[in-house]
Amino acid sequence: MGGRVVTVTSGKGGVGKTTTTANLGIALARLDKRVVVIDADIGLRNLDIVMGLENRIVYDLVDVVEGRAKVKQAMIKHKQFPDLYLIPAAQTRDKSAVSPADMVQLCNELRKEFDFILIDSPAGIERGFRNAMAPADDILIVTNPEVSAVRDADRVIGLIEAENKGPARLILNRVKMDMVRKGDMLSADDVTDILAVKLIGIVPDDEGVVSASNSGNPVTLQENSRSGQAFRNIARRLCGEDVPFMQLDAQSGLLGRLGRLFGGR
Repeated sequence: MGGRVVTVTSGKGGVGKTTTTANLGIALARLDKRVVVIDADIGLRNLDIVMGLENRIVYDLVDVVEGRAKVKQAMIKHKQFPDLYLIPAAQTRDKSAVSPADMVQLCNELRKEFDFILIDSPAGIERGFRNAMAPADDILIVTNPEVSAVRDADRVIGLIEAENKGPARLILNRVKMDMVRKGDMLSADDVTDILAVKLIGIVPDDEGVVSASNSGNPVTLQENSRSGQAFRNIARRLCGEDVPFMQLDAQSGLLGRLGRLFGGR
């Protein structure tokens, strides 16, 4: 069968799906995997910016589907990782320009040369979502521990099961342990109990993620970043490694010790 197609999706927009796709693509490339990431969010492309490749686009996904470019012409090689490529989305077309059958055909061609094909799905449950689901071997659902995001993720899980895809696995993003401890945010156990899917990663909230994404250098490139480590751990789990989950409530330094002394934790 060749490479694996991993679709990264969500129900709600703004939960960090594109950032997750970029970080996983780079983390897999760091593991010496040959990787191509496809931006399937036609009309609203952003993956090129997060990966720092926005100035190198000549052809896009729709150009390939409509025959104006060959697949290799649309593939942009990453500046730092020679085995990592991006196929960008078109900005001037809508999602109806690509069909689920087009995505299956494209991914079958890419499977021959790559270990992983990551698809950044549009948020929502319309045509773009169906395009991204069609070729998927594995599906990762990104959600925040917010009630509205979890409810939308639950809707997506139902659609995935109806298409006989999956089982999907969950990435819980932007977890704030101080809020979880206060009972102001759902915990990982709460979310997995509600959604009844297996967890593949928990990414702590990190202000550095936004600045890293804006600069085109995803946070997984930062060795000391806990969120970067979380993405690297997810990539290793995708490769079949048994990687323990990080202890997000482990506080360090003077403030952490004071917190445990006075807070009883």
